[in-house]
Amino acid sequence: MSVQKRNGQNKARVLIVDDEFLVARGAAMVLSQAGYDCETCPNVEAALKLLENQGADVIIADMRMPGMDGMDLLKKVHTKDPDMAVVMSVPLPAAESAKAALRGGAFDCVTKPFDDDELNAVVTRAVEMSALQRENRKLREQLDVASIAAGFVAEAPKSRQLVAMIRRVAPSRTTALIEGETGTGKELVARMLHYWSNRADGPFLAINCKALADGVVESELFGHEKGSFTGAIRDRAGCFERASGGTLFLDEVGEAGPDFQAKLLRVLEDGEVLRVGGSKPRKVDVRIVTATNRKLRSEVAAGRFRADLYFRLSVIPLRIAPLRDRREDILPLAHHFLAFHSTEAGRPLILSPEAEEALLAHRWPGNVRELENVIERAVVMSGQETLMPEAFAFDDDASDEDLIQVAGIARAAGIDSAVGANMAAEPATESNRTQPAESLEAGTLQESLDRAATTRIKAALASASGNRVDAAAALGVDRTTLYRLMKRLSL
Repeated sequence: MSVQKRNGQNKARVLIVDDEFLVARGAAMVLSQAGYDCETCPNVEAALKLLENQGADVIIADMRMPGMDGMDLLKKVHTKDPDMAVVMSVPLPAAESAKAALRGGAFDCVTKPFDDDELNAVVTRAVEMSALQRENRKLREQLDVASIAAGFVAEAPKSRQLVAMIRRVAPSRTTALIEGETGTGKELVARMLHYWSNRADGPFLAINCKALADGVVESELFGHEKGSFTGAIRDRAGCFERASGGTLFLDEVGEAGPDFQAKLLRVLEDGEVLRVGGSKPRKVDVRIVTATNRKLRSEVAAGRFRADLYFRLSVIPLRIAPLRDRREDILPLAHHFLAFHSTEAGRPLILSPEAEEALLAHRWPGNVRELENVIERAVVMSGQETLMPEAFAFDDDASDEDLIQVAGIARAAGIDSAVGANMAAEPATESNRTQPAESLEAGTLQESLDRAATTRIKAALASASGNRVDAAAALGVDRTTLYRLMKRLSL
């Protein structure tokens, strides 16, 4: 949660954790008078639950409490949010306790009983430091996106067209719909739209619609008023309000239910949100970018997605081609991921020509995400400075297309796919003369087809003196398909 300004309703939020009720209430009264929004918790367990649901900007924790104490809270909080400012309240004499707290990562310490001026001064510094740290993190994220965008791999014509389209439409406030298979990089495209827009200084908020439980969708996206339901102990802004002035990215929008679709349509039409339990709509200035791995036109035709919402979302449609359809990007991406992960591992690695050929031959059903995973795994597992094909752990399951190609080659070799007959039409060669005819009849149909395809491929390679391009042409398949089949058949 980002640090908020202390004006109007945007107050920095301070969580006071102390098992002494009067101490916690007194600190809350002092800080509330100074303009802070304060909450108190009697123990660490309650504080962690509140932080999970509502967040905070600064935490004041009692160093000594029954059960888990302030130091335990400090460790747990910093595990999730290293930038969170935790102020430790320590008893007198404070020297040793303060040293231990500061060594543990506390922002500062205050002594009990509290001095009002000291408490205000420490909290003010903590709020300012937290704001600075989070702003620095935001700038680092923007620089990361900028560097990615500047070096975006776009060697394939379809990728170049996509980047040109992103640059052209980024300055607009118009909604954009990003369509593409899982792992193609839809969120990166959304971030590039944000970075190249005049909203780059505003927030970028990414929400996965599929990950939101039905009972919290409305509250999470549109916010709620205090008391609107059990557990709503304070007003809470939803994603649309928190992203105001920037970009809200709704991933997996095709998974949204009918109720959410209707409410999203209303936001797009009116530019307003109504919090749960609220009576007054709130204006929001946010650009909506959505993404899906489904074909929303088909969802509309099937009655699962509103047609009016679809047309609102798809004013600017951006289609990311799967990696198999932009093969010119495979090796540049592979070299990019290899450079990154080998640097992380502290040892330089390169791809052999055979490894590059293996990468080009793979179908990449998981797209760019799968490619990075394969490269990262190879970097970790390989003990060689030059990666060979065997370093890559591809999915060993044969694709439907591979099975079709095997059947086709087997039929060309004289095998009837319906009965697995012997290879009568295959000219006698040294490679098939030594194979017993009865072996082709043993095992399952697929095993028979595989054996026949193996023999046919070996014969084609022998006729072509090992030239895979010529062998692929003789077999009626392309070179990458031949390489993939050879790998699967262990040739």
